[in-house]
Amino acid sequence: MRAITLRKPDDWHLHFRDGQMLNETVPATARCFARAIVMPNLVPPVVNAEQALRYKQRIMDARPAGSDFMPLMTLYLTDQTSVADIRAAVESGVSAVKLYPAGATTNSDAAVTGLTPLYPVFEEMAELGMPLLIHGEVTDLQTDIFDREKQFIDEHLAPLTQAVSGLKIVFEHITTADAADFVLSCSERVGATITPQHLMLDRNDLLVGGIRPHNYCLPILKRNTHKLRLQEVIKSGSSKFFLGTDSAPHTRSAKESPCGCAGCYSAWSAIELYAQIFDDLGALDKLEAFASEHGPRFYGLDMNSQRITLIEQDWVIPEHIKLWDGETIVPFYAGQTCRWKLQ
Repeated sequence: MRAITLRKPDDWHLHFRDGQMLNETVPATARCFARAIVMPNLVPPVVNAEQALRYKQRIMDARPAGSDFMPLMTLYLTDQTSVADIRAAVESGVSAVKLYPAGATTNSDAAVTGLTPLYPVFEEMAELGMPLLIHGEVTDLQTDIFDREKQFIDEHLAPLTQAVSGLKIVFEHITTADAADFVLSCSERVGATITPQHLMLDRNDLLVGGIRPHNYCLPILKRNTHKLRLQEVIKSGSSKFFLGTDSAPHTRSAKESPCGCAGCYSAWSAIELYAQIFDDLGALDKLEAFASEHGPRFYGLDMNSQRITLIEQDWVIPEHIKLWDGETIVPFYAGQTCRWKLQ
């Protein structure tokens, strides 16, 4: 039996939701991650430091007994976000600011409608060393959904990196070769997170043989050629790319509906599936840096001192997870065998 021991990893992009859902999502993540960047797209969104600190306490209260898991909080950028909001967030220990183009994903209707008016805010963030986390897609209905990431790079992201060169940017959950190559072309101030679903699946896994709603996420799965390029960049060991699951729970009824919600709930198997991905690529020696080192270095944080061990042992990811109200969640890769297991 093979085993691999890693510095305890962090998840640099996930969704916990709120309320009773925290009792499911927080323990699922805390089982294998030391820290996580928490997305702020609640209803209503987390738009200031006071709201971020209250949300952080709710997450802390949902940790399992004895857990030292630490949530890293973010603000939801709006057209009204001010320089004063950024300063207050930094003083309160908020880790980053999240940019959603309005309408790009779950609970993003109140988000940003244009970047240029916010350049003073970005300049203040650069001065204070606060990263900007970007969901990089245009949202106009004239742009094909499979082209939205590339068009965002051309129209918005490339100009932003040139105009505010000191700003630290994380291009979240990248899905295309275009995004990977853009990040590689930028300075060390630009990094990216990559999800398990975008490393494992392509759009055939969403559409061939029937629509598979539990593989539906945003940004949407792309061509196989894009998946292969993402695999290449993680296999290369580039420090610009790090682990971010984008774990995003929705109930089964919300996914399997006439207008199903976007998101893959991967917390139950995240580190195990990443291990399987790196193993399949013949790059297990690159897993620890991707999962446990590149992210802290980018954010300027200490690396975790704890260790975890994964063993090569088949186990089946649950078909569903029962919630407090009788609803269920179908986790990512439900019912399928994973070859690595957290010891």
